[in-house]
Amino acid sequence: MGRHLPPDHSKGDEHTIGGYAAVHGRPAAFEGVDGLSYSVEIETDETGERGEPFGAFLLFVRWERGDPRIGGHLETDFLERARTADEARSALGAWPLDRVKGVLDALLRERLPRPGRPWWEVMREEGGEDEGEGEGAGNGGA
Repeated sequence: MGRHLPPDHSKGDEHTIGGYAAVHGRPAAFEGVDGLSYSVEIETDETGERGEPFGAFLLFVRWERGDPRIGGHLETDFLERARTADEARSALGAWPLDRVKGVLDALLRERLPRPGRPWWEVMREEGGEDEGEGEGAGNGGA
């Protein structure tokens, strides 16, 4: 079971993604434009770039309706780059919560079907086969 701890405002600015987690002792959570709940964490990884070898990105965990179960996740590309993982995490941690929410909503809008499109067009775009594609299709076959 969860436990309620009072916020400790001496730990940071709760209006930033990093400050919120520090002040409240838990990740920030948002409702996405799809109506589902998402919590968010700052993650880091190596960029492969010599000048800025570390990058920070956001990992959004999607929660199922009803029982609290993970239903999936979304990740951004690197949003901040730096010489160390801590510097990259700190730079991204300074982002305001409303900017992070905007990133989540943009990711979701990229994935949501456009209104008025038939289901078969959506499936085709997501990797389903189109007529004339598949085995034996093409110019002259194999």
